[in-house]
Amino acid sequence: MNAAIFGCPAEWARLLPPGTRRVLRSEELTEHIWPLLALTPGGCRALAGGVVVCRLLLAPGDLPALPAQVRAETVVSYGLSPRDSLTLSSLAEPVLCVQRALPRPDGVVIDPQEFPLPPLPGPAEALLPILGLRLLQMPLTEGCFP
Repeated sequence: MNAAIFGCPAEWARLLPPGTRRVLRSEELTEHIWPLLALTPGGCRALAGGVVVCRLLLAPGDLPALPAQVRAETVVSYGLSPRDSLTLSSLAEPVLCVQRALPRPDGVVIDPQEFPLPPLPGPAEALLPILGLRLLQMPLTEGCFP
């Protein structure tokens, strides 16, 4: 398993990139060292128990601090703040914006740039964890955001 997401609503499951596991219980997060782990805001609130270890963490940028049990080599924040590494530069016609160079689990670095998004099945700001997972895992081609 290349990646995991915690706190992922069931209706997002079909949007997950290949190789991404939808983790339902926080205890499952302690079973692996995740190359890439995404936490939704709800996932952050639901964390409980042991230490969660990952190499690359995709987390909401509006957290006052990362949950104490999470250990990550690199953190990529997402949200609507200019401080977030991954944000949206437009909400009317959603454009995913990479604010600073982002490492991918495969060692490739994504330079700051913008990705116009196709019509989405929900508000772009709510789907930022999924969009971030796709960006950090999928080949950077036109098919990155189907």
